[in-house]
Amino acid sequence: MTSTVILASIGSDLADTAKQTAQTFGLDWPHFISQVISFCIVAVALYYWAYKPILGVLLERRGRIEQGLANAEKIKAELARTEAARLEVLHQANTQATKLIEEARAAAARVREQETQKAITDAGQIITKAREEAAAEHARMLAELRREVGRLVVDTTSKVTGKVLTSDDQRRLEAEAVSQLAA
Repeated sequence: MTSTVILASIGSDLADTAKQTAQTFGLDWPHFISQVISFCIVAVALYYWAYKPILGVLLERRGRIEQGLANAEKIKAELARTEAARLEVLHQANTQATKLIEEARAAAARVREQETQKAITDAGQIITKAREEAAAEHARMLAELRREVGRLVVDTTSKVTGKVLTSDDQRRLEAEAVSQLAA
């Protein structure tokens, strides 16, 4: 209760001080009201022609800043997505390049094997052909040798016997010489 009495006495002291200040400075109500009206007119004019446009510019600027931040976040996200896509494409390119290299190696191995087989086949054919040619040459040489031996036998026999052999004798002697050579 004493606090209420203290507050009441402070309130009354404050009112007395206000009255005393008004009397000391001389409050002139008509001038005071005109100053209040002038102040209100200036405050309204400032609000509509100064504060409101400034507030609008500030709000617009705040909106642009927020939009810029949002765009920066979008760009950052897009950059991260693009970087991920680039890394994926790079990974796929590396995988594909590795696959192509392996395919090329396999193809080279197949070609090398085919060429080796072809060379072996060609070498076999050359050897076979050389053997056939050697056998044919051997047979031709044997036939020529037989003819030559037969001719030499006939010549030798005719010189040893001193007589001229008939063609039947020559053929018989050649056949004997050839049969003895073959055995």
